[in-house]
This record gives sequence, C-alpha cells and structure tokens, in this order.
Amino acid sequence: MSAELAEGRECFDRGVWSDAYSLLTAADAAEPLAGTDLERLAHAAALVGRASESTELWARAYRAWSAAGETDRAVRAAFWLAFGLLNSGELVRAGGWIDTAQRLADSSGSSGAEQGLLRYLTGLRRTFEGDAAAAAAAFAEAAALGEDSGDVELTTLARIGLGRCRIYQSAIDDGLALLDEAMVAVTEGELSPVIVGDAYCTVIEGCWEVFELRRSQTWTEALRRWCDSQPSMVPYRGQCLVHRAEILRLRGQWDEAMAEARRVCEWLAEPSAEAAAGAAFYQKAELHRLRGEFEQAESAYRDASQWGCEPQPGLARLRLAQGRADAAVAAIRRVLAEAEDVVSRSHYLPAYVEIMLATDDVGAAREASEELAAISETFRRDMLMAVATSAAGAVALAEDHAEAALGPLRRAAQTWQELNVPYERARVRVLLGLACRAMADHDTAEFELTAAHDVFTRLGAESDLARLRGLTGSGDTRGLTPRELQVLRLLATGKTNRAIAAELVLSERTVDRHVSSILAKLGVATRSAATAYAYEHDLV
Repeated sequence: MSAELAEGRECFDRGVWSDAYSLLTAADAAEPLAGTDLERLAHAAALVGRASESTELWARAYRAWSAAGETDRAVRAAFWLAFGLLNSGELVRAGGWIDTAQRLADSSGSSGAEQGLLRYLTGLRRTFEGDAAAAAAAFAEAAALGEDSGDVELTTLARIGLGRCRIYQSAIDDGLALLDEAMVAVTEGELSPVIVGDAYCTVIEGCWEVFELRRSQTWTEALRRWCDSQPSMVPYRGQCLVHRAEILRLRGQWDEAMAEARRVCEWLAEPSAEAAAGAAFYQKAELHRLRGEFEQAESAYRDASQWGCEPQPGLARLRLAQGRADAAVAAIRRVLAEAEDVVSRSHYLPAYVEIMLATDDVGAAREASEELAAISETFRRDMLMAVATSAAGAVALAEDHAEAALGPLRRAAQTWQELNVPYERARVRVLLGLACRAMADHDTAEFELTAAHDVFTRLGAESDLARLRGLTGSGDTRGLTPRELQVLRLLATGKTNRAIAAELVLSERTVDRHVSSILAKLGVATRSAATAYAYEHDLV
C-alpha cells in the first residue's frame, strides 16, 4: 500500500475531504484504484465540489464492479452516479444510467436495497419532471424496501422524497411528519456526508415552501454547525448561507443577512456554488429593495435571473416602488399565471394582492386574498396564516371596511410578533394605524404608526418610511383612505380627474368615485372647497 493511499484513507475517515481527494488522486495516478478506494475518491471529489470528476469516477467503479461480477456493488455505483446527475439537472444522462442499472439488477436477480435505490432514483426523476403522484408511489416503494432491508440511508432518502411529494399533494402535516422522521437518522450521524448534506438542504427547502419558519430555523442552524465541522467541504455550504440570509432578514438582522448573501456570491468561481448563487443574489436584491437602494436591487435581480433564479415577486415589488405600476402588474400576473401548484401560488399571491391594491384593482386583490386564505387553511402554518390575514385586512381597508379589517390585522400582528419577524409586523401596524384613523381613533392610530416608524427606522427600510410619510401626511386625515389622500393631494394642485388618473395609473371613473367620496367625507361641495380644507387642515 502506498503512503498516499494509506493517508488518503485516514483523511477520508476523518472527514478531511480536500486532503483525502488530493492523496487518493495521487495514489490513483501511481496505480489505478479499485473497489472501495475508488468509491472513496468519487465521494471525496463530490464533497470538494468536483462533480464532473466524481461522475467519471463512479462510472469507473461501475465498470470495475460489473467486470468482477459484483452486481450489487455495480448497482450502487450507478446509483451514486445518477444521483449526482439528477441533482445537477442532467435528467437525460441520469435516465440512461438508471435504465442501465435497472437492467443489470433485473438480469442478476438483485432485490431488496438495490431495487429500492433504483425506485428512489425513479421517484427523484419523476419529481424533477413534475409528476408528484408517480414520484410519491416510487418513493413509497423505496421506503418499504429500505425498511425491510435495514438500509438506513435508503429509508431516509425515500422518506424525505415522499414527504416533499405529500406537501405538493397538499397533505402538509403528513409531509412534514415524514421529513421530521427522516431527520432523526440525519442528526444521529448514521448517514454518509453526501446523504446528510442533501437531506438538510432538501428538508429545509421543503419547510420554506410551506412557510414552516420554525423548522426552517432549526434545521438551518443544524446545517450551519455541520458545515462548520467540515471546513474543506464545498457543496451545501452555499445553500446553508442563503437559508441563513433569509432567516436573518426575517428576524430584522439585515446587515448580517447581506453579509451571508455576499459570501455566497463571492464563491461564484466554484461550480458547485451555482445552484446557490441565484438565490443569494435574490436575497441581496430583496435587502437592497427594502432599503430603498433601487439601482443595486435592479442589478441583483438581474444577476439572480442570470444564475437561473426567478426574480419574482421581488422584481414586481421593485417596479411598484419605482412608480412603474404597469410593469409591476404585468410581471406579477405573468408569474402567477405560470404557477400551477398551490405551493408556488402561495409565494406569489401576497405580492399580487399588494400590487393590485396599489393599482386600485380591489376586486382582483379580493379574489387573490380569498385564494390565499384557502391555501393557508390547508397548510395551517403560522407564517402563511399571518400573510393571509394581513392580505385580508388590507383588502377590507381598501374597501372602506375599517372595522372589518381590524380583526385580521390584529391576528397577523400577533403572529408576526410570536415568530419574531419585526418588519412584517411593522407593515401590519401601518395598516392598523390607518384603520384606526378611519374609525376616528386617533390616539391608537398614532401609537401604531409611531411603532411602525420606529421599526422601519431601525432597519433602514427607506422605502417603507417614504410610503409611510406619503400615506399618513401629518395630523388628522378626516377618515380619508390612503388612496383618497393621494387623490386629494393631486386635486389640490389643480389637476383634472383625467390627469390624476394618468398619474396614479387609474381609470378616470375610479378617480371620479374617489373625488365624490372625498367631498362627502370632508363635508364640502366643490373641488376648490376641498382644496382649501386640505391646506387648512394640513392634509397636503
């Protein structure tokens, strides 16, 4: 045995992946590795971010085991090869290897765990093809075979895959229970590093999809500790930082969130970081948008798109903040039309409600809010229910039903407080303040708006601070809605209804209705009287 081979084995067992890769590669150059040592090198290559080399090494292992008549070992080598290809998005190549391994397993009479691994790969392939029902059936078979054969890795992978499918089939509690059960094996240290990393990232992604914030926080922190324990490992670290950035943003730690997102973007030279790069740029864009740094946000959304990440709904919200309402409406309508499953739609509907309300399409906002409420009832997750009740309250307020808005908004604010999400709670408190003003409860309105202002100031949420100033003005609003205040301020400059409609991107008929409501609420009969009243009472 060469010194490189002996040291490479030792480094592999200790999880020092970069040294293991270098030493085993040197040993392989001196004399081609075979059997288990070749598998060690293939795993090490994957863990240092050399996916293409890992694929080639697994192909060598497959050929070596097949030539030696070790069918089960050959099937497992093909499993690892196809597993890597599937997760890299190479479905065609992966499918070829799955079919090749299946023919070998069937012809040699392989059963148990080996057949289960192939059923798992079929489920994974069907998942990427968008066939959740077929994927769930394959994962269920794989899990049963894993349990019967005592293969912990197969059982864990299959349960995670089945859990994700159950979520997509709207069986949220069942899906999350399967993910929780699978994570027991992950945290007990019973699995190989590639399986552990994949399990963490897949489970965390599943939790985010259904707004399961507490689980996401728990598993992201566990993934961070696991990554830190293996400093030479390249894959999974980028995904970990992106998840941490999102959690830190929700917690109101925006500087730390930006730092984590930037760390991922600095790894762009690493091929394995590509999957996380788009998501990292999106997180950067969101933080820039919230801080009112629109040029930087625009650039980061563009980078996210170039790295394969959908820049919506953040980009649509940016367009709205830039005053480009038509572009915001077109973008959010397009992406919602493309979202067919409830998981995807649940992530776009909140922005759709917000943009429709901002452009005075209250009917469309109400329909979207009702759909969001129905999804939240299915998911029964605190975070999504807070999003849905926030939307419902905003719609009620836009329809001049301030009293009806209070209940949903209070519940949303309480949930955001319990989840420790200060920015979203502050946004709800703005709506609460406006609802209280509409009901002439000016003391409570001032408390709510001041509290929101303080949070926005601490976070540096310049866009929200500017919107807050525009919505509230100063002093008593005499029961006028935020949109009516906008119309009044333009009316007071002498603009016609047609000009106001053009500036606010509304129909002239809608502006006529707002003007009539303004005159009634202020108790005046003419536009000139409304203008005088507005200046006298500091409404403009």
